[in-house]
Amino acid sequence: MNTQRSAALFAQAQQILPGGVNSPVRAYRGVGGVPRFISHGEGAYLYDVDQNRYIDYVLSWGPLILGHAHPGIVEAISDQARRGTSFGAPTELESTLAELVIDAVPSIEMVRFVSSGTEATMSALRLARAYTGREKIIKFAGCYHGHADAFLVQAGSGVATLGLPDSPGVLGSATATTLTAPFNDLDAVEALFKQNDGQIAAVAVEPVAGNMGFVLPREGFLPGLRRLCDQYGAVLLFDEVMTGFRVAYGGAQAMYGVQPDITCLGKVVGGGLPAAAYGGRREIMQLVAPAGPMYQAGTLSGNPLAMAAGIVTLRELQQPGVYERLSAVTSTLCQGLWKAAFKAGLPFQAHKAGSMWGFFFAADEVTDFASAKKSDTALFGRFFHAMLERGVYLAPSQFEAAFVSLAHSDEIVTATIDAAKASFAEIRG
Repeated sequence: MNTQRSAALFAQAQQILPGGVNSPVRAYRGVGGVPRFISHGEGAYLYDVDQNRYIDYVLSWGPLILGHAHPGIVEAISDQARRGTSFGAPTELESTLAELVIDAVPSIEMVRFVSSGTEATMSALRLARAYTGREKIIKFAGCYHGHADAFLVQAGSGVATLGLPDSPGVLGSATATTLTAPFNDLDAVEALFKQNDGQIAAVAVEPVAGNMGFVLPREGFLPGLRRLCDQYGAVLLFDEVMTGFRVAYGGAQAMYGVQPDITCLGKVVGGGLPAAAYGGRREIMQLVAPAGPMYQAGTLSGNPLAMAAGIVTLRELQQPGVYERLSAVTSTLCQGLWKAAFKAGLPFQAHKAGSMWGFFFAADEVTDFASAKKSDTALFGRFFHAMLERGVYLAPSQFEAAFVSLAHSDEIVTATIDAAKASFAEIRG
């Protein structure tokens, strides 16, 4: 596969951008090799500057549930751009998208739009502290909630991929109130509550983990968190930046029947443009300025281009059979990959929730960050490149989730499984 143009652009970019990228995982440090510079996307496919085509399972790290350059989204963005790209003033679009979000997500009665998942989780944490009058939080090792200082403790995602410490520049005082437990371990969470009784403001969790690789919650884990938060007077914060509108229209909380107090959304809610949100019960959200004293603001919050794209996306997802189709395609893909790996004699497991999925080269069940790190990352790197050479674009890190869109047809999934069979045979040697 020719990658000369990508290699030249990457060499140039490294002179002017830290590491040659604007987000760390894109640099391929976890798998080696030359990052592909993308020229355009269409449906389920990405095209790079060397004119190579790839079946895309990254989908801009989750937002593109309708596929690349969806005609309805392109039309909505173009129409809005002709009217103006940003006003710094209220628009009807914001209320329209807010109503769609509130109707969809069980726990949300009011919502505030922001521009990124990090901004959403950072603001939600501030809100939880304002509401409870407490300072400490509990998060889970390997769960990534953006790069706000308080959350960069045993974070997953790019931090895990690069093998970095939590981050130089993060003050000890910023993380002194952050407590960490293993994902799926209710006993550890309860122990932290008992040791810090009356001090914990919130438990923050990805209800389906996507930043230590894809890891499902064990049965009873999410209801157990709800029970403990109620028992000890803490806020339950669901980071659904990745799972919102992805695993189900109402997010993971609708899928698992557990309502948090505050929910963070991103990715899909902006239809591929920079948008995110946090929302929750009215009594909590009324604390947000200007309704209340907890300050948070953003020049581009509620950007009309992003609101227009989000409205089209959510309305498309309301169509009958959409989630059944997404789930069925994702199941076929995961089962096909597992069967191919099993036939090749490789330790492998693949799981899914809705149209979100992932896999590990590991014989034992992966339930938390510690077990995820025992997976064979070297084997993953070889598989990644074998698939890339066969035109399948996966996340360049073992510690990221993958995604399927409505543009992924049965034929595309079959082609992916065929590529995996050849790739497994190659890496098996």
